[in-house]
Amino acid sequence: MINRTTLTGRLTRDVDLRYTPNGAAVGNFTLAVDRRFTNQNGEREADFINCVIWRKSAENFANFTHKGALVGIDGRLQTRNYENQQGQRVYVTEVVVENFALLEPRSANKGGNNGAPQNNSGNNNPFENQNNNSSNNGGNNGNGMNNNSSDPFANSGDQIDISDDDLPF
Repeated sequence: MINRTTLTGRLTRDVDLRYTPNGAAVGNFTLAVDRRFTNQNGEREADFINCVIWRKSAENFANFTHKGALVGIDGRLQTRNYENQQGQRVYVTEVVVENFALLEPRSANKGGNNGAPQNNSGNNNPFENQNNNSSNNGGNNGNGMNNNSSDPFANSGDQIDISDDDLPF
């Protein structure tokens, strides 16, 4: 049997991080996932998927994400039920997250842009300097140095020596 769920969407609120009596961290959040089609009014609708994440992953997820953050999650669909205070049986279906990926820089939607991704000069490269354009040799400003030091893979003009021992295969 296969029970796999992979979703990409935005957090509707900050992660609700709590701890069980045994000390295990558990995070609950809702992911807004756009539908692939538009409705009759031409508007794109979204599904709001309840998710739960456990232990150290929950702590990391809560620390590195915030409302509006674009994330990818991988996990399994789970159904559970409980009896509420009024004595009614409540059924809950949620995604139990096993892996996640942060799909934009942490600072991308801070500063009041309502969760919209920032425009990083056309190619959505978060490391590219906003002042660079395609006429300056792909980010190289002509002096052999990329003027954005936050990119660890920037072309600094230095030769890179890699031996066969450095390769994982």
